[in-house]
Amino acid sequence: MKSQKPPVEQLESEEDVSQLADLFSLMGDTSRLRIILTCLHSPISVSDIAEKLELSQSLVSHHLRLLRAARIVRSERRGKQIFYVAADAHLQCVIEDMVAHIGEPEEND
Repeated sequence: MKSQKPPVEQLESEEDVSQLADLFSLMGDTSRLRIILTCLHSPISVSDIAEKLELSQSLVSHHLRLLRAARIVRSERRGKQIFYVAADAHLQCVIEDMVAHIGEPEEND
């Protein structure tokens, strides 16, 4: 049976906190974040990501391997090409919340 605690309160061990920090670290790289944003809404091929972001295919592939290992994106094979898409809706929610956060007016203390 699953815990009824809110997700943040489920971070009970150092390992859990470390995994969360690793995810934020992966998403904190500008190139990787741009790749994630490109994969949010629909599957896209490595070559299309590279062209859209003006990055080399080898760099995009490297970043996608890291993102896939962290379960941030998932891959789908279609014939000879592999397409990447955000792994789940949680990721989109996190990004949308952060976009909303940076768009909020600054409070003066």
